[in-house]
Amino acid sequence: MKKIEDLKIKIFADGADKEGMLEMYEKPFVKGLTTNPTLMKKAGITNYREFCKDILVYIKDKPISFEVFSDNFADMERQALEIASWGDNVYVKIPITNTKQESCHDLVKKLSAQKVKLNVTALMTLDQVREVMAALNPNIPSYVSVFAGRIADTGYDPVPLMTSAVEILKSSTTVELIWASPRELLNIFQADEIGCHIITVTNDIIKKLPLVGYDLNKYSLDTVKMFHSDALAAGYDL
Repeated sequence: MKKIEDLKIKIFADGADKEGMLEMYEKPFVKGLTTNPTLMKKAGITNYREFCKDILVYIKDKPISFEVFSDNFADMERQALEIASWGDNVYVKIPITNTKQESCHDLVKKLSAQKVKLNVTALMTLDQVREVMAALNPNIPSYVSVFAGRIADTGYDPVPLMTSAVEILKSSTTVELIWASPRELLNIFQADEIGCHIITVTNDIIKKLPLVGYDLNKYSLDTVKMFHSDALAAGYDL
């Protein structure tokens, strides 16, 4: 098994808790960060602009993605331009469609032409990958974020689809593929194996990295000890 330092894939930390984001930012193997409105809501963020600008005081030298939240394309554009103005390391997350399932193709094309660094998000099909690639400015760095974890949630193996997505992006030197919403540490190694450029990982998964290569016999014993200790602590009796 490869060691984390031997992986070619870039690990991006995914979260919205300031303390956790800054903790992950300090780790040398974390190459970038992402967040989204859902994570921010769960973290209790109430002022979107204030939170993002505060984070950018500390994170200036690694890419970080913030998402628009309007459902209207004209307002999405306004939000995107403001977000992009916050820093050179900022990528603007644009959902693949709005809630009416209207394509973001034209908006992506317009923003990319204005040299906005984009992270087009919530993709789950190869047709969507092709659509986004056709809209992006080939001279501007961008991300295409495919939610492999959510694809897996439906019972489909995401690896073949992600492998095909890697092939679609091979024609570009500026657009990188993100394996988004991973469900387990193994996904990092799967994504690396197929040549995916980036994987977004939550703090909970990142904290499992010390387990990489851990002896399975020892891990089995650790688990038995945990069960025993918890049973004693609970005071169970039969």
